[in-house]
Amino acid sequence: MSDLMCDAPEFRELRADHDFFTFVQTPTLACEVTLQPVRRYAGLLDAAIIFSDILVVPQAMGMTVEMLAGKGPHFPDPLKTPDDIASKLRTTVDVDKELAYAFEAITLTRRELKGQVPLIGFSGAPWTLFAYMVEGGGSKTLQLAKTWLFTWPEESKAVMERIADVCIDFLVGQVKAGAQVGIGSSVWITHF
Repeated sequence: MSDLMCDAPEFRELRADHDFFTFVQTPTLACEVTLQPVRRYAGLLDAAIIFSDILVVPQAMGMTVEMLAGKGPHFPDPLKTPDDIASKLRTTVDVDKELAYAFEAITLTRRELKGQVPLIGFSGAPWTLFAYMVEGGGSKTLQLAKTWLFTWPEESKAVMERIADVCIDFLVGQVKAGAQVGIGSSVWITHF
């Protein structure tokens, strides 16, 4: 979320009562936070971006992600070895079920926008998500993720392919839910 909106009183008021992932996973809150800048800067914005986070994909895959104040995203139990794949990731991901809240937020927001501006959905890139899942959070060096690539190249590829499949289903679902553009890793899915 832009710094302009983080300082806005209407956002601070809502933020006082809810943690980050509650906003993301509650369609009415995600809708409200998405609409706030559209209302505040009426006529000045080219589009609205649904309030969400790239890390909903690892959550849908079975991983726990926390948002720590002052630190950002944290995976308390990251992928450490390929043995963790079977125990920490779902074998199959029902994107419609696991990310239903995101689709509901998009449908609600699209309806509430009433055509004022287009609505954009998004997903993280497989490499970015893989790096978070292995590093346990943000990293400047990506040392652990790079070590995975060199130590376990086939397993790394397999995990990133699974992530990519979920991302694709997520982006398609966003467009079906009403997003006019879904942006992911070098993939644009549009519907008007």
